[in-house]
Amino acid sequence: MITISDISARIAGRLLLDHASVSLPSGTKAGLVGRNGAGKSTLFRVITGDLGAESGTISIPKNARMGQVKQEAPGTEDSLITIVLSADKERAALLAEAETATDPHRIAEIQMRLVDIDAHSAEARAASILSGLGFDQEAQARPASSFSGGWRMRVALASVLFTEPDLLLLDEPTNYLDLEGTMWLEDYIRRYPHTVIIISHDRDLLNNAVNSIVHLDQKKLTFYRGNYDQFERQKAEADELQMKAKAKNDAARKHLQSFIDRFKAKASKAKQAQSRVKALERMGTVASVIEDHVQPITFPEPEKQPASPIVAISGGAVGYEPGKPILKGLNLRIDNDDRIALLGSNGNGKSTFAKFISGRLAPESGDLRLAPSLKIGFFAQHQLDDLVPNETPVEHVRRLMPTEPEAKVRSRVAQMGLATEKMATAAKDLSGGEKARLLMGLAAFHAPNLLILDEPTNHLDIDSRRALIEALNDYDGAVILISHDRHLIEATVDRLWLVNNGTVTSFEGDMDEYRDLIVASGKKKDDEKQKQSEDQASKADQRKLNADKRASLAPLKKKINEIESLTGKLEKLIQALDAELADPALYEKAPAKAADKAKQRGEAAAKLAAAEEQWLELSAEYEGAMAS
Repeated sequence: MITISDISARIAGRLLLDHASVSLPSGTKAGLVGRNGAGKSTLFRVITGDLGAESGTISIPKNARMGQVKQEAPGTEDSLITIVLSADKERAALLAEAETATDPHRIAEIQMRLVDIDAHSAEARAASILSGLGFDQEAQARPASSFSGGWRMRVALASVLFTEPDLLLLDEPTNYLDLEGTMWLEDYIRRYPHTVIIISHDRDLLNNAVNSIVHLDQKKLTFYRGNYDQFERQKAEADELQMKAKAKNDAARKHLQSFIDRFKAKASKAKQAQSRVKALERMGTVASVIEDHVQPITFPEPEKQPASPIVAISGGAVGYEPGKPILKGLNLRIDNDDRIALLGSNGNGKSTFAKFISGRLAPESGDLRLAPSLKIGFFAQHQLDDLVPNETPVEHVRRLMPTEPEAKVRSRVAQMGLATEKMATAAKDLSGGEKARLLMGLAAFHAPNLLILDEPTNHLDIDSRRALIEALNDYDGAVILISHDRHLIEATVDRLWLVNNGTVTSFEGDMDEYRDLIVASGKKKDDEKQKQSEDQASKADQRKLNADKRASLAPLKKKINEIESLTGKLEKLIQALDAELADPALYEKAPAKAADKAKQRGEAAAKLAAAEEQWLELSAEYEGAMAS
């Protein structure tokens, strides 16, 4: 059980949590939801102890291990599999100690603990997690420094998943994942044996992976059982009941107040009026349902839509180095009313294809034809860095409308979904979601006929994603969408293209069929991997079996070691006695002492013979047990 009691916390003087409380049963998979800036990440920092709370307590079971993704992506020369394996500090320490330990008792303890934590299957588990997050066997052996920041963040995620903490905290884990990785993570979290709290705005993840929702709203925490869709229904029903209760409360208060106002000046009614005043005080008020308004997103309509096809590709090939195309054999057309989602794992060429269509990459071969006067708007997450940090949204837009009046410039900023108070805020001080809105608005500023969006939802909360869905469905132009948000794809597109095996082809199915394809492909890879690693697995099993045997035979091994120590001492004693007995003077000067030494020598020789006999028997028993 995790209990958060009466927690209050501030960031930069702003109160984000105000005497908030919630309890989570052990094993809960909870989605922590709320508007951007509500304080979800702040709550995580309070739970981990990185931020002190003004009041309240957090109770977590004693000795519970807590894990969250590190903010710094690993960039060392170590291989990915090495980085993930090293995340389990206990396993690494035990293996290191096992190399140098000499005490039989400690060796047995180490081996037993390694068995308890399933250390011998660690490499297979680490490889499975990395594979699920998009790293094949070859990639797992490469140094982390050879990957981009986004891919290294996946390694950081793999590391915390590998350690399997008792409380797993995940803050927007799908931001660096493709659709395939997101689907894998959904299944992983659903099967995770311990408690998970996950901050996410991915509706499908919150529907498929969690069994409860914690809603952070108005600085308070509220627990709901069920997935996100069930939470929305419960929240709507609760809001409706509260509004009805408030209306009823307001009517009753109005009635009492009317009586008080009417009769308080009359002596004959003064007593009754005073009674009503007390009743009014006792009644109290019912709080209003506070609804945060979400700014809509609007894409300007194209002035004139060219005739189809607006894009035609014949025998196209494109890449970044001459003679090394990323994609080839492209024979495709895009019509003026197409809504297309590009599917495929990261690294297969989805962004390359988007850049090709938008004119950012020239064809290496083949023919790319665009309709006359075709306007293309292009949005990609990496373009957030292109915003001028110290310029406001109004200044960004004014650059595109230098002769227009201020009111018209602000009107265009408002269409991008930025509230009035944000128009004068420097870009560096905007939230990730506000930057995304601004950049999408700039990409679509000239009313494009084709809008290309590459992962537009990474920094948008659920309500802003809903606003984006409405904007895309209201938009009259063509759309090409790259996204890991399955709900966004299903709600806005009508065609699926698969980027795979160095080309782009139409996928004649829906998202459920695509999910089945991914599952089947993953199973095939697992079967191939299993076949290739049979020998390794066999060796690992043998090592584990040998370790188990060594642990069970530790007392026998200890006895053998003790006998070896005894025989060594007896041999030294016999050598010393032989040296004394070899001196002729001993017999002349002290014949009694010589007889005593001879007797000691005989007893030592008898003990040595018995010890050697016992050593041979026990050693044979030990070797036989290890060989069986």
